[in-house]
Amino acid sequence: MHKPLAELAVLLGVVALCYGAVQGPDYDDTPNPEFLNPSWMSSIPDDQPLSEVTMPGTHNTMSLFGGVYAECQTWTLASQLRAGVRFLDIRVRHVKGNLTIHHGVSYQRAHFGHVLEGVVDFLQEYPSETVLMRLREEFSETGDIYGAVVDYIHRYAHWDLLWHSRLVPTMGEARGKLIVMQEFSGPDLGMRYGSMDIADDWKVPTLMHVESKWQSVYNHLEAAPTGNKAQIFLTFSSGAGVFAHPRAVAQCVNPQLYNYLKSKAGQNLRFGIICMDFPAAPMIQMIIDFQIKQVKQRRQATDQIHSKSGLKYTSLAKKMIKRFTANV
Repeated sequence: MHKPLAELAVLLGVVALCYGAVQGPDYDDTPNPEFLNPSWMSSIPDDQPLSEVTMPGTHNTMSLFGGVYAECQTWTLASQLRAGVRFLDIRVRHVKGNLTIHHGVSYQRAHFGHVLEGVVDFLQEYPSETVLMRLREEFSETGDIYGAVVDYIHRYAHWDLLWHSRLVPTMGEARGKLIVMQEFSGPDLGMRYGSMDIADDWKVPTLMHVESKWQSVYNHLEAAPTGNKAQIFLTFSSGAGVFAHPRAVAQCVNPQLYNYLKSKAGQNLRFGIICMDFPAAPMIQMIIDFQIKQVKQRRQATDQIHSKSGLKYTSLAKKMIKRFTANV
């Protein structure tokens, strides 16, 4: 079979599979997560830098409408946050001060105020958590969204909700905060998106190119544990192209990501942010568990130190009592 015909056959096969909702351990395009994990950050020590936290994220977080080439998620923002997602990818179209949510030409039936309200509601209910938000302009080219963003923050949230620094906060400093990862010009609202170590090779022309996409994801995840611990790592597993829409790519890449993470389970590794299309609750849980493992190991090490200190103190006290009794 000629290569173009082979690519077309693969495309048509996956398109056929994409109809009908699926809820598996690695891929979920049903309306609701299998289970929730709304307060998993509460177990992270306050002094742990956010750059050492492993967390799940979603690519094009609000892209729930527009057909197979535009849709990247099926869960609402509220459901994503309660499922454990802590990194949001938000794209706004700027028209005369209005910021509507878009994925390319596809309007997502929401504006930036709806996103802010959702984050505020979540953080008020779960103050132990933090939310990182990539924010960029899309489907408009004004290059000047800063003023509109500030206006929306004052109208739909509050100024103190934001982490106002380019520096990476500790978990204690980040709790209850929205950290804007700013991908637009203007004064600092938070951290700069470009300050992270990012792998976002999103162009997947056809499903014949999925393997090279996965190789990019694999290479970055392999680099993250030994990379600069003061820098946040961000890996996008998502991708799309003319002959490979987001669902089809996710159905191919997500299982590989799940198996990779499963093979690393039980190890004390920092992967950073893993940003996905159509993640499933078990996949999110697996990502969170790397962080929980790290916390448990820290606590065990601390307990061992305290235990050894206690034994030394007890031994010393016994010797002092014995000497005192002998002298009497």
